Amino acid sequence: MKVIICGAGQVGWQIARHLSGENNDVTVVDNNPDLVRRATDTLDVQGLEGFASHPDVLDRAGARDADMIIAATFSDEVNMVTCQVAHSVFSVPRKIARLRSQSYLDAIYSDLYRRDHLPIDVVISPEREVAEAALRRIASPATFDAETFLGGDAQMIGIFLDAECPVLNTPLRQLSELFSTLRAIVVGIRREGTLFSPEPGDQLFEGDQIYAFTHAQDMARTLEIFGKTRKPPERILIVGGGNVGLTVATALEKSETRLRTRVIEANRSRAEVAADALERTIVLHGDGLDIELLREAGVERADAVVCVTDDDKTNLLASVRAKSAGAKMAIALVNDPTLVPLMDPLDIDAYVNPRATTVSSILRHIRHGRVRGVYSIGDAEAEVIEAQVLKTSPIAGRPIREIDFPEGALVGAVQKGGKVMRPTGSTRIEEGDVVVIFALASDVPAVERLLQVSIDFF
Repeated sequence: MKVIICGAGQVGWQIARHLSGENNDVTVVDNNPDLVRRATDTLDVQGLEGFASHPDVLDRAGARDADMIIAATFSDEVNMVTCQVAHSVFSVPRKIARLRSQSYLDAIYSDLYRRDHLPIDVVISPEREVAEAALRRIASPATFDAETFLGGDAQMIGIFLDAECPVLNTPLRQLSELFSTLRAIVVGIRREGTLFSPEPGDQLFEGDQIYAFTHAQDMARTLEIFGKTRKPPERILIVGGGNVGLTVATALEKSETRLRTRVIEANRSRAEVAADALERTIVLHGDGLDIELLREAGVERADAVVCVTDDDKTNLLASVRAKSAGAKMAIALVNDPTLVPLMDPLDIDAYVNPRATTVSSILRHIRHGRVRGVYSIGDAEAEVIEAQVLKTSPIAGRPIREIDFPEGALVGAVQKGGKVMRPTGSTRIEEGDVVVIFALASDVPAVERLLQVSIDFF
């Protein structure tokens, strides 16, 4: 597949890395020569310096025979014009644009807007993706990561194991024997900064970060086994009333459970906009690092504090201050992945990475065919792929123990006839089954070959 990626920033670079690693013909376009050089030096891609929306630049990038264009520059307007030019001048079949402005998004998602007037096949909103990720963290306060699969019947959760975990030093094989009816399986372990897929004889240790799949109905029991409790939050404090904070607060107002939510915003005009948009939520104007203001907002009674300003350091410091003031849980928005290792020593319970959520969303739309979902783990260290098994797939008709999965891949869940089950070595994968597979980044191409999905993108 021939793909043009416009924008060589963090998101564009990550998408280029994924696609070039799967033997696609990738060209990266950016008006910053340093970013283009970084892409061509570190990835197996072609690079072109220039403005992505200019027809001559797209022509030189190979738009005449491109299968897809991904517009992920920092400018909404450039991304929209790029898709228009790709459609009108070069007839590129599939066009994906990243848009940030709420005004554009409101127009695009309204009935007044006709998509054929501005031919964008998929719109990706980083703010909305981040807000949804934050809401998932709030809904699962005992986890540092959470994502749903198989229509909501299965969940992948990230759990930090502390000294109170009752199954420390227990081999995973023995866990399966002790809890034979539990529909849950550990698919990934991050230990001392390294993520790997465990073997049945591997043990769990204090300080491990584990990724586990569980049936939605077994979520509470799974958390209990690993020493966590699942208490629904009642009081939420949001630091940052911009697009992300406002989206989170609006969603919380609409939730079936009546939550007590307060927002702190340092910018007066933004605070006024948030106050006008929200009905039951109290909006306070001031610095989220001000301990007196945090106390006025009731931080000591907060079940979760969500720090989503546009500054990573503010989010980290506000999270630390909120936890020290009595908040039960802190969630921080962190753009810089090098800051993630600070989460544990700073006692920050969970984080949201805008780049990872945006990359996951774009990959989900790129890999169509029989792939129904893709989720990126950590700093693109691994992927979770949900896909329907084809008749021609090498795994069809074979038990899992006989399938030559790469070392860094594990089946997390299997859906047969609408029923979700925990996979075992004897589980036979049949045509039409839906499987969810955890795979380290280096093993994703091998997994896709087993599923025979990488040749069918749209």
